[in-house]
Amino acid sequence: MVNNQAGVVDNAAEIVAGHSSSGGSEAGSGGSRAEARGETHGRHGKEEEVVIEVRDLTNRFDRQVVHHKLNLDVHRGEILGVIGGSGSGKSVLLRSIVGLQTPASGSVRVLGQDFSSLAPESRSAVERRFGVLFQAGALFSSLTVVENIALPLIENAGLDRPEAEHLAEVKLALVGLPVDAGHKYPAALSGGMVKRAALARALALDPDILFLDEPTAGLDPIGAAEFDQLILTLRDALGFTVFLVTHDLDTLYTICDRVAVLSDKHVLAADKLEVVEAIEDPWVQAYFNGPRGRAAKNANRQLTTEAH
Repeated sequence: MVNNQAGVVDNAAEIVAGHSSSGGSEAGSGGSRAEARGETHGRHGKEEEVVIEVRDLTNRFDRQVVHHKLNLDVHRGEILGVIGGSGSGKSVLLRSIVGLQTPASGSVRVLGQDFSSLAPESRSAVERRFGVLFQAGALFSSLTVVENIALPLIENAGLDRPEAEHLAEVKLALVGLPVDAGHKYPAALSGGMVKRAALARALALDPDILFLDEPTAGLDPIGAAEFDQLILTLRDALGFTVFLVTHDLDTLYTICDRVAVLSDKHVLAADKLEVVEAIEDPWVQAYFNGPRGRAAKNANRQLTTEAH
C-alpha cells in the first residue's frame, strides 16, 4: 500500500507546498479556512459508511466511571471533532478506539472489525491502518525526525532503511517541513514543527483513519490556523477520516464536519455544529456562547462572508 500511494503522496505534497507558499498568510488570517469549511460540510452526506462504531462502551478506573454505555458512529471521510469538559473522557475514548485502553464492557468496531474478537495478528493489521498524533507529539527524543518517521515504515511495512528514510522525506514535504528539519532531533524543533513532524509520522503508513489528540494545543493562533488548514488539505487530498479531540473553537468552526459532545459519561450529541451549539445544555451553552465561543463564531461568520 505504501508504494502504491507514493504518487498520491507526491501530488498532495505539491498541494501543501502550494498552500505554504501562496496561502500561508491567508491561513493565518483565516481567509482560506472559511472557504474550506464550506467544502468539508459539502462532503458530509455523500458518504455515510460507518468506519468507527462504538456501542455501549463503559470505561472505569477503580470506582471512577468515565463512560457508561457510550455510543458513537464516525463516517468515512469526515472530520469529527470531539469536545467535552475536563475529565469527560475524550482522550480515554480515543485510546479505547485505537486499542490502548481496554474497556470494562461494550464493543468497538473499526473498519468493520470488532477489536475484542480479533486475534493479535489480525488486530495488528487493522491498527496499521491508523495514524495517531498524540498531544505532545510523542516523538522519540533519541531519533532524528526522519528516523522517527521511518521507524513504522521499517517495522510495519518491511522497508529497508534507505527506502524508508526516502519516503520519510516525502512525508516531511507533505506536512510542510523543510528537508533539513529531518536531520534534527525533536529537542531542536519548535512546538509547531514538533506537531508537523508527529503528523508526518502518523501519516507514514498511509492510514485510513487519523486520530488527533489536541493537535493545536500550545500553538500560537497563526500556527494553529495553519495546522487546521494542513489537516483539511491532507484530508481532501488523501481521503482519510479524522477523529479529532480538541478544545479549539476555531478548529471546530473551520474544519469539522460534525461535532460530538461528551457529557455525563456518554455522547450528548453528534451532529453538525449549528445543531450542536443550539442544544439546551448548560455546558454546551457556556462553551459556545461564552466570550471565546462568541468570538470564534463571529470571526468565522465574518470570514465566511468575505470568502463569498
